[in-house]
Amino acid sequence: MLRHFPQLNGSYHHKKRDYFIAAFTFLCVAICLLSDANAPIEKQNALGVCGWVFLLGLLLGEPFEVRVQVGIAVIFATIGEHFASPYMGGYTYRFGNVPAYVPPGHGMVYLTAVALARSGLFLRYAREIAAFVVLVCGAWSLWGISGIPDQGDAVGAMLFCVFLAYLFKGRSPMVYLAAFFITTWLELIGTAVGTWKWAAIDPVLGWSQGNPPSGVAAWYCLVDAVALGGAAPAMNGFKNLHEWVKSTKSRKNAYQGAGSE
Repeated sequence: MLRHFPQLNGSYHHKKRDYFIAAFTFLCVAICLLSDANAPIEKQNALGVCGWVFLLGLLLGEPFEVRVQVGIAVIFATIGEHFASPYMGGYTYRFGNVPAYVPPGHGMVYLTAVALARSGLFLRYAREIAAFVVLVCGAWSLWGISGIPDQGDAVGAMLFCVFLAYLFKGRSPMVYLAAFFITTWLELIGTAVGTWKWAAIDPVLGWSQGNPPSGVAAWYCLVDAVALGGAAPAMNGFKNLHEWVKSTKSRKNAYQGAGSE
């Protein structure tokens, strides 16, 4: 069950860059969502510009593969946001839109999960952190279906089970584990200040749903899985396209050279 977890007693190095990315994103998420709580649409757009600047700046020091992963995460998450929020109504932003800062925000959130997943702290204490996450999220899910809170959370309990599958069956458990922290952070802040609100009843399943659902990290893990799985095919596609353009250009130059003779 833990075959994809880091080896016990391994020698893992701490890199300041990984912790900087995480700390910077956690801070940016809090400032952005608190700023947007009562902001006009113009400020949302300005926050979006800042988000893209920050994301591009953070990507400067990342390898090409991670940049491709982030690009896929942004595209997939943005499509998912428009489908799940304005179209399906699973949750609703203040203006009924998808704020401009959401696409780059997803990129920063994914990059943070990757940075924490490769950090010495998470690699060294992977099992302890996993136990903590399972206990906390599990207790949260049980609370949601206990009948004690006014708003039930059957969807959250289901998503918690999905999250466990990602964590213990997926090939990148450290990314999913790290995603729990940054996504729970942003969901708790965003819903607390009213930046968005989850529907009390899920529009697809018809089940009760918390605000936010306890297992909400599972949705972000889906984005992570698509980014991780789609990077290699995308990179091969870029390579094939580059070779095709290069060969086409070479043939064109050869034809021109033959014609001039």
